[in-house]
Amino acid sequence: MEIKIFLIQSLNAVQYGLLLFLVASGLTLIFGIMNIINLAHGSFYMIGAYMAFALQPVVNNYLGGGLFTVLLLCTLLAVLIGYVLEWAFFSYLYHRDHLQQVLMTYGLILVFEELRSLLVGNDVHGVTVPTWLSGTVSLGGVMTYPVYRLFISAVCLLLAGGLYWVLVRTRLGMKIRAGASNREMIGALGIDINRLFRIVFAMGVALAAFAGAVAAPVTSVYPGMGHSILIICFVVVVIGGIGSIKGAFIAAMLVGFVSTFGLVFFPTASGMLVYVLMAIVLLLKPDGLFKQG
Repeated sequence: MEIKIFLIQSLNAVQYGLLLFLVASGLTLIFGIMNIINLAHGSFYMIGAYMAFALQPVVNNYLGGGLFTVLLLCTLLAVLIGYVLEWAFFSYLYHRDHLQQVLMTYGLILVFEELRSLLVGNDVHGVTVPTWLSGTVSLGGVMTYPVYRLFISAVCLLLAGGLYWVLVRTRLGMKIRAGASNREMIGALGIDINRLFRIVFAMGVALAAFAGAVAAPVTSVYPGMGHSILIICFVVVVIGGIGSIKGAFIAAMLVGFVSTFGLVFFPTASGMLVYVLMAIVLLLKPDGLFKQG
């Protein structure tokens, strides 16, 4: 493989891995801290992409803003959606068994898909890349790489760093980590566990929706786009360790590289390589690469 092609595929793997991390980090927070199997998490990725599609013309025509305004509005709306959903539905699942959680969250998938069909239709849509991000950078000779893909990687890295800072350096992060370790204890200390769970859930929804919104110009916006990313994000969570943000990051990068280079070297078997990776990790470390934290 030529060094230029290797570089391009590596950049693609990093960008894919970072997007997976944003979605999977929210999933592992919800799963690890709230102990809820949320099959509807992929739908939040889809919702973010559709919000970007719907909001872009409104922002361009009436607010005079651009991409950052669209991403900000998508994130704020996602926080609101997550907060309301936790209060209205998920707060009743904490003491239910996993089968009931699976049934309810699967029902939410059906509701979201039907609402999407009624509001937007079943066509495939595109989100326009801003002019200042629509160019390419030269990698030598005739090889180029889209600037917007580099932008996605940079933004995802910033968010990953910000998430790490919140969880490790702030009081909110301390409460979240304590809640992941012993929720009964922090409740006994006077911390409002219900409010904490609501914040965690809203954060998880916002991360997934932001990933969908920022990826929309690259992946297009289409029905059912949350299903495939949900499956691969569960793989990331299992490999990294349930509840571990550090594990989710490393696992997402591993999955990104295995998936991207698998398509290059083993195109006929690329679909199963990620699951082979998961099987190997679980054989060596049944709890995943890292514990909660």
